[in-house]
Amino acid sequence: MENEVNWQGRPYYSLDAWCKGTLHRKCYKIALNAHMTCPNRDGSKGVGGCLFCSGGGSGEFAVPTAGIPVEEQLRTGVSLLAKKVSLPQDAPCIIAYFQAYTNTYAPVEYLEKIFSQTLSSPRVCGISIATRPDCLPRDVLELLGALKDRFPHKFIWIELGLQTIHENTARLIRRGYELPCFEEAFWALFRLSVPVIVHVILGLPGESRKHMLETIAYLNRINPFGVKLQLLHVLKGTDLAKYYAEGRFAVLEKDAYLELVADCLEHLSPRIVIHRLTGDGPKNLLIAPLWSGNKRDVLNRLHRYLKERGTVQGCRYQNDKVSH
Repeated sequence: MENEVNWQGRPYYSLDAWCKGTLHRKCYKIALNAHMTCPNRDGSKGVGGCLFCSGGGSGEFAVPTAGIPVEEQLRTGVSLLAKKVSLPQDAPCIIAYFQAYTNTYAPVEYLEKIFSQTLSSPRVCGISIATRPDCLPRDVLELLGALKDRFPHKFIWIELGLQTIHENTARLIRRGYELPCFEEAFWALFRLSVPVIVHVILGLPGESRKHMLETIAYLNRINPFGVKLQLLHVLKGTDLAKYYAEGRFAVLEKDAYLELVADCLEHLSPRIVIHRLTGDGPKNLLIAPLWSGNKRDVLNRLHRYLKERGTVQGCRYQNDKVSH
């Protein structure tokens, strides 16, 4: 299959390939904690969060920085990273990832301050903001548009947690919004030319291979900039852990997950950038599946499996995008 861009030798369009092809350099993510909460936790929509969400708001790698100003978090993150890899001195290569909780769920004045400070850093090439589609009111959208104009040489990405298109599953996991809410936010961002990365969870309770591939087909129709395919983790302290302990669902085995990811990649448009293919839940919180704790091994096995299967992203893709 002919690729429109250089995939850097991988059978899918990775974030690394996008960075090298678009920015002409390798980039590194630094997770930040902007000290926010979530409407699914503070009582606006709910108090327990989504069924699978941990106490750290799905941002455990940013949580230890709670209480530290974002600017200081960024400086510390860059310093620690520079001890491990050789960072270019003359080009921005850091993707600042606002990860924990809902990162547009705050007064717009505060959002303007932290996003502007971060984008102003000469080390930062862009920011990626994880949030919910029901937390993008007009003033936040206007802020995103203004920041795009103010920092034209840097990117602003929004990460939206869709997880699934199926409403029964969405209610079970207490997502807190229905699909039209996601679509309204997605197209509002599209009109602003703000790229969207969609989070999808594979292995949710009650979902079959057919259900998950229907979510992939939906992504093809709306054509987001990127997607994160996340393996469902059972973490301590979550309501999902109670479900698991009661035997109400089973987690995916490694071989089944590899096969499922390959199926998803084959059906996914080759133009959509893959930002994640698994996950690495904190080992001190991970209950299941324990095999997922070794992320490097999972990715190595996945790459080997894709090669043996002779598959590449989009080889079974059907061009069925919807009109805007």
